Amino acid sequence: MTTGDLPVVGAFVDGLRITTRDTLVSLDPSTGLPCARVSRCGPAEVDHAVTAARTAYEGVWRRTTAAERASACRAVAAILHAHRRELAELECLDTGKPIGQAYTDADVAARYFAYYAGTVEALFGQTLLNHPDLLAYTLPEPHGVCGHIIPWNYPMQITARTLAPALAAGNTCVLKPAEDACLTPVRIVELAHEAGLPPGVLNVVPGTGAQAGAALAAHPDIDHLAFTGSRATGQAVMIAAARTIVPVTLELGGKSPHLVFPDYDPASAVPLIVASITEHAGQNCSAGSRVLVHRDVHAQLSAAVARAFTALRIGPGTTDPDLGPLISARQRATVLGHIDAGRTCARLVTGGRVPDAPQLRGGFFVEPTLFDDVPPDAAIARREIFGPVLCMTAFDSAAEAVALANATTYGLSAGVWTRDVGLAHALARELRVSQVFVNNYSAAGGVELPFGGYRQSGFGREKGFAALLEYTRVKAVAIRVDGDLFLPGGSSG
Repeated sequence: MTTGDLPVVGAFVDGLRITTRDTLVSLDPSTGLPCARVSRCGPAEVDHAVTAARTAYEGVWRRTTAAERASACRAVAAILHAHRRELAELECLDTGKPIGQAYTDADVAARYFAYYAGTVEALFGQTLLNHPDLLAYTLPEPHGVCGHIIPWNYPMQITARTLAPALAAGNTCVLKPAEDACLTPVRIVELAHEAGLPPGVLNVVPGTGAQAGAALAAHPDIDHLAFTGSRATGQAVMIAAARTIVPVTLELGGKSPHLVFPDYDPASAVPLIVASITEHAGQNCSAGSRVLVHRDVHAQLSAAVARAFTALRIGPGTTDPDLGPLISARQRATVLGHIDAGRTCARLVTGGRVPDAPQLRGGFFVEPTLFDDVPPDAAIARREIFGPVLCMTAFDSAAEAVALANATTYGLSAGVWTRDVGLAHALARELRVSQVFVNNYSAAGGVELPFGGYRQSGFGREKGFAALLEYTRVKAVAIRVDGDLFLPGGSSG
C-alpha cells in the first residue's frame, strides 16, 4: 500500500467531517510504517471550529441544564464503551502501546464522561449571609469556548479527561490533538456527535503545533485554554494566552520519585515501581522515573528491579507485550541521548540499547534501562526523559529523601513505601507534588483524584471535582432587601 492509498482521517467541525488538501502521515511506532493520513488543519480550519463552538455555545449549550448535560455525558460514555474495541485498536496502532493498556485507556475514557455526568449536578453556588439587607449568592458559570491542546502519549484518556469536565460544566470545545497521534481523538469527537451532542459543541482540528496549535492558542474568541505537553510549548501557550488574557490550565510533565524505606519489603514494591516506568514505554508525565531508596535496602532493591527489567517482554503493541515502542524515531533519539549522557555520570545496571531482535526492526524500541548511583545533580536525575529509563539513588534519612525528592523543577506525583503511618503522613505534607501514593503507585491517579502541577509541572487541576471548578468562573449576585417593608408603619406595597 502506498501513502496515497491510506485512509484519510479528517477534522470534525460543526457536526461534519471535513478534509484538507494537505495531510500528515501517521506512523505505526511498532513497525515505522505509515498507517493513516490525517487532515492538516491550519488557521482557517481553526477559525471555522471556534466559530462553530461559539455559535453552539450562545445558541444552545449555555442554556442547557446540568441534568441535560449530565444526560449527554452519559450518552457519550455509553457509546465510547460500546466502541471500546475499535478505540483500543486505533490507539494501539497509532501510539504503539500494548493492546491491553489501550483497552484500559478506552475504559477510562468512557469513565471520565460517566464520572462528570454523575458530579455536575452537585456543582452549586453559595448563599452569602454577609449583610442583613442583602441577599447575596454565587453562580458557577462556564467560561464559554474552551481550547484543548493535548499530547501524543495518552490521546484517548487525555481527550476525555479534558473534554468531559469542560462539556459537563457548560462549555463548548475545540480540540487540537498531537500530530503524532490523532486517530482516537477524532473518533471520540465523531462518536460524541453520534451520541446526540448538538453540532459545534465538540470540534477537533488535527494539525501541527506550529499551525493548528498556535492558531488555537492565539485565537481571540477562545475563553479558556487547557494544554498538556512539554514545558517549552506550555510557555508558548502561556504567552499566547497573555495576549488575549484568558485563563490557562497547564500540565507540563514531571520527574516523579519513589521513596523506599527499609521497613517495607522491597520485593513487594518492585512490580509497581517497574510498571510505573514501563507503562507505555515510560511516556507518561507522572511516570515513577526516580527511585530514592534507603541505603540499608539499596542493593537488594537495585538487583530486584534489574531482574524484573531483564524479564520484560518487548514487542509490537498488538502482541500485548510488557514494553512497547516509543512514539517516533525522534523520541527514541532523544531517549538514547539521555542514556548516553547517563553513562558518563552513573552506573548502567541493565538496558540502554536498541533491541536487535529481527521482529523489532523498524519499530522505535528501547530496552528498559536502570541507572544506579545516580548523582542528585545529574541531568538524568533532573530532566524528564519520557522513556523507559529509571534512575536510582540511595539516601540515609527521611530528611535527605525529601530533599532529594524535591530537588527538581517538577512536581506531579510521588510514591512512598513505608509501614510507618506517621512517617507517611509527614512525607505527604513535605513532598511538593499534587499526588502522593503510599504503598501503591498509580500513574496520574484515578479519575476521581485531582491531578496537576507544582512549580514547572504547571498549574490548575484536572480530574476529580476540581476539574469542574477549573472549567467554571464564579459570579456574585447581591440583591438589596428592604427590611423596612416589614416593620410597623412600613409600606404594605
